[in-house]
Amino acid sequence: MLSETYSATLQGISAIPVSVEANSGESGDPKVFLVGLPDTAVKESLDRVQSSLTTSGFSLTRTRVTINLAPADLKKEGSAFDLPVALCLLASTKQLNAEPIRRFLIAGELGLSGKLRSIRGGISMALLAKGQNFSGIILPMESAKEASIVKGINVYGVNTLAETVDFLNGVKDLLPIQSRELFDTAETISFPDDFSEVKGQLKLRRAVEVAVSGGHNLLIVGPPGSGKSMISKRIPSILPYPSLDEFIEIVRIYSANGQGIEISNGDRLRPFRSPHHTISDVGLIGGGTTPGPGEISLAHNGVLFLDELPEFKRSVL
Repeated sequence: MLSETYSATLQGISAIPVSVEANSGESGDPKVFLVGLPDTAVKESLDRVQSSLTTSGFSLTRTRVTINLAPADLKKEGSAFDLPVALCLLASTKQLNAEPIRRFLIAGELGLSGKLRSIRGGISMALLAKGQNFSGIILPMESAKEASIVKGINVYGVNTLAETVDFLNGVKDLLPIQSRELFDTAETISFPDDFSEVKGQLKLRRAVEVAVSGGHNLLIVGPPGSGKSMISKRIPSILPYPSLDEFIEIVRIYSANGQGIEISNGDRLRPFRSPHHTISDVGLIGGGTTPGPGEISLAHNGVLFLDELPEFKRSVL
């Protein structure tokens, strides 16, 4: 029996749609084959999926099964395909209703016990699901909380494989996580390092205020201990609060990098990044074998502070 659902893979901070197909009942040895240009983490998902299926009380197929991740020419990376692959296997063996899984974008990493773990890029996948007009998106609970700041799409958080199957079979009702309002202006945001704590340094404070108000770069030169770093790390406290679009961009970058952000009014701060002067080109600019954001991207909509600027490598600068 053929079953299909949808998931996504990350390219940079953007989510690219991926169709997950499973066909069981084929003639041949009883084995599961995974095709569609998967990387090592995706290939290993079969072992995690089969263990989580048995520990969750489901039976494994006794026929040859082919699982395809389309488009076949797009490299698939990460562990987010565990949950959609497991659901497709269950649907292809008639242990799950095949119709509902076509209406959702699904992603999640499975543990051997069937418990779901968070994934990278949950908020980017929610934005994709919204743009592709899916009925909703199903994510591990931690990733779903992050994705819930995206309005206009139902985000469902699940904790286990069994809970997901019960929801899709109509046995259990799940309410979408309510989209949170992050911009309650009545709440005062406290900064760990506040610009108002600076005493004296009138000329430097004025220079910082002018540079910040115009969005300009700033070069501070002075002897050790004169307050350069102390004032620099307080710059975010005089920046305007990020708009919703700016904050979503910040969360997308950190999520794609595997770093979560506690999403609340009290933590709605602009990022401040201060890389060490021994940082590599890739560490600052981004890239690598599996391209990821560097310090410049992590400082997006915030402050990038290069302490001891002359000590940085020429190639980095």
